Amino acid sequence: MSDAINIVNDSAQQIVKKSKTNFMYSTIFIGPEKQEALKVIYSFCRHSDDIVDDEQSDFDTKKINLDNWRNEFLNSLKGISKIKILLDLKDVIDKYKIHQDIFLDLLKGMEMDLLKNRYGNSDELKTYCFYAASTVGLMTIEVFGYKDKAIKEYAVNLGIALQLTNILRDVKKDASKGRIYIPLDDLERFGCTEKDILESRYSSNFADLMKYECEIARSYYKKADAFLVKSEKGRMLSARIMEHIYFRLLKKIEKSDYNVFEKRIRISKFRKIFLAYGVFLKYKLLHS
Repeated sequence: MSDAINIVNDSAQQIVKKSKTNFMYSTIFIGPEKQEALKVIYSFCRHSDDIVDDEQSDFDTKKINLDNWRNEFLNSLKGISKIKILLDLKDVIDKYKIHQDIFLDLLKGMEMDLLKNRYGNSDELKTYCFYAASTVGLMTIEVFGYKDKAIKEYAVNLGIALQLTNILRDVKKDASKGRIYIPLDDLERFGCTEKDILESRYSSNFADLMKYECEIARSYYKKADAFLVKSEKGRMLSARIMEHIYFRLLKKIEKSDYNVFEKRIRISKFRKIFLAYGVFLKYKLLHS
């Protein structure tokens, strides 16, 4: 096992606490047992992403670490891993009957991040978003519980929407790492170059490009909502809180005239809490 897998004894609580994540705001209205299960899932996803984003490691080391992490996950399913969080994850998988392939699919998304730093078109980007984010939704809905299978499509489309929102917020941050997620054919369509992105050049062309990309992200929020049947809204409170936080983020990008180069767009802690309680109270009022 690689030395880079350095969370042998870390608990989900420790891993979540170290990460500044919107996750905590989305789980405040569910019971402690499911909350703990979600923390375990989040910890697996967080560490998988951290392996690829490790700035202290070169490509070969990251590839070895990701392969080792995948093997440790598979070992944990047999009960022979030494990593606590993976053994805890096996318990979650068994309890909530989550298919192991969903976790392997997420690792495919992390591998794509390792192997690719450009996406030629929207179909390529959509595939990446599915593996990197929709998979997380497909894991967590099993913990939330659901009866209508339409919720799987809700999770898939919401995952794509959230990931696209992240991408649009982090254009500058990703470019600093040599990554451009906005499809290259869209750059060409709006008269932007890779150099414009890498050098943080804000222009009317870039604003038009970002407006177009934001509209695509909005379309996935709309697609997700089309699959959120009324009978499942209560079970999906956590997902809906995440949806509202990220949709608010998308609107802030739009209100900034799409200038994500000047400063990183953020949502305050107070606003996140406000949005979380707003979703909860709206549901309670409509179903009281």
